[in-house]
Amino acid sequence: MTTSTEERSAENHVFEADVARLLHMMVHSVYSDKDVFLRELISNAADACEKLRYEAIASPELLAGDPSSRILLSPDEENSRLVVEDNGIGMSRDEMIEALGTIARSGTRAFMERIEANKAGEGAQLIGQFGVGFYSSFMVADRVDVVSRRAGSGEAWLWSSDGKGSYSIAPAELADAPARGTRVILHLMEDAKTYASRWTLERIVKEQSGHVPVPIAIIEKAGAEPAELTDGTALWTKPKADITAEQYTDFYRGVSGQYDEPALTVHFRAEGRHEYVALAFVPGSPPFDMLDPDRKGRMKLYVKRVFITDDAELLPRYLRFVRGLVDTADLPLNLSREMIQDSPILAAIRKGVTGRIIKEIEKLAESDTEAFGKLWSNFGGVLKEGIYEDFERRAQLLALARFRTTASGEAHRSLADYARDAKEGQDAIYFLAGTNIDQLKASPQLEGFRARGIEVLLLTDPIDSFWTMNAPDFEGKTFKSITQGAADLAKFARPEGDAAATDATSAELDAFLAFAREKLADDVSDVRLSDRLTESAACLVASEQGYDREMERILQGAGRLQSAAKPILEINRDHPTVKALAAETVDGALREDATRLLLDQARVLDGDKPADPRAFADRLSRLLRTSLGVV
Repeated sequence: MTTSTEERSAENHVFEADVARLLHMMVHSVYSDKDVFLRELISNAADACEKLRYEAIASPELLAGDPSSRILLSPDEENSRLVVEDNGIGMSRDEMIEALGTIARSGTRAFMERIEANKAGEGAQLIGQFGVGFYSSFMVADRVDVVSRRAGSGEAWLWSSDGKGSYSIAPAELADAPARGTRVILHLMEDAKTYASRWTLERIVKEQSGHVPVPIAIIEKAGAEPAELTDGTALWTKPKADITAEQYTDFYRGVSGQYDEPALTVHFRAEGRHEYVALAFVPGSPPFDMLDPDRKGRMKLYVKRVFITDDAELLPRYLRFVRGLVDTADLPLNLSREMIQDSPILAAIRKGVTGRIIKEIEKLAESDTEAFGKLWSNFGGVLKEGIYEDFERRAQLLALARFRTTASGEAHRSLADYARDAKEGQDAIYFLAGTNIDQLKASPQLEGFRARGIEVLLLTDPIDSFWTMNAPDFEGKTFKSITQGAADLAKFARPEGDAAATDATSAELDAFLAFAREKLADDVSDVRLSDRLTESAACLVASEQGYDREMERILQGAGRLQSAAKPILEINRDHPTVKALAAETVDGALREDATRLLLDQARVLDGDKPADPRAFADRLSRLLRTSLGVV
């Protein structure tokens, strides 16, 4: 395909390190479904056609008398070759280097990390979940040539690689290149020759790419008439009654880059002041980029079936796991980024689509508890961001939210469940925030609540510390952290036979509290008796004002809080250690060591470490020597 002159002018490049690693995996790993490579190439071709349609709005000459988009498959069984060609926007030399020689999407790195962590077994199922795109060609081809000519350009370029670490790029003869667009030539491996069979290609296209809004045809022999495989009718324009579950799943996989089943499909047409069609999917498993710090959504915007952008904020950020598209006729085709951000029409569409998706999630919660439970396990931590950010829908999202609690075991409960089972006279919804569910269950702050049968929410998502600060009440009950302020448990009686009693006199306890306040003044703001402890000797709580303990940790870790406020040390008057320390006969030095160890013990139970590990070790050593009678 190239002349000797062109061969001499070919440039050789080494793949970026991430690409080289990915290609190595493609060539040397065995995947359960290699068919996905064709879906990826067709998806790329369709995107190229959509980009051309968009650019042609401002520059109609790019169509050059050929306005109809198409994707053409040309199998060659005799030579074990498959060609995938489109007449889309095409690529220049620099665009080929950028698109085929580098990895721009962090998702591909996520894919590699997952596949390397699962060399066998699950790793074989990961292909197709991370949008690895063009590179999946090397699962079936030992060499790939790409000839591309950008629309409106007088140059064509040939990219070639065997997937073993490098590629070449050189000028291509215009006579051998498409008039515009891209031709991908796959030289198939011995065990992949079936992909040069019409039957195989037709099956894959209809199973995985029937939704593509560009006609797909196949031509088996040079000079033969192309046979249409799909008509390019956009799935979202069809009536819901005419679409099968398999077609929805196929479309979802194409638009999401995942290979699972959608947990929820939302397809509707809005009519009235604004007209648009929305087709959205809640994935069956968390997308790789769900925790992207930029929290960008992945909904595509079409205007009159012309792809405009996937960068429009069609959903709030707490629904960024949703995949799909919106197609409207109410916006101009020459929509600029600035117009997108400021468009009142788009704002109305965003509100309508968001409301509909939340409504459908509510319906799922009512009709299928098991399916909703799985959805919440996957996306609850992100949905709760809406409680903090979306004032308008805060009540809806609170009602949807599910929580692990001290009464739920391994299950989740709603706030309605909590309110229904609350104690008489209980005017608060109590919660404990942290990072580890097992650590929360063992927290000493829970003891008094557990002893009185009061349910406590166990919150382990970072966003929990934020939304609980400014959440409205729920059915008249406010949210209260059990690590902040007074516990107010005295008004709730313990079960019969579980009454607390103390042998220490008030005078002895008062004297010990004064002693502890004096010795620990640099570390705590107060030392007081606790009504939240029943088993542990001591615990730390935050003051009524400011932040609770977990929120302080989060803000300090993010550099948003220079230093935490001094906590309050609460001690259990009925604990044997406290009773012994309150006795007047205790040696002064021993009492001080033990009191400071009580503080360190409370820190450890709170998930922290002693403020001074060396001093902690010395005190513990002295206490051990005394208890063992060692001088």
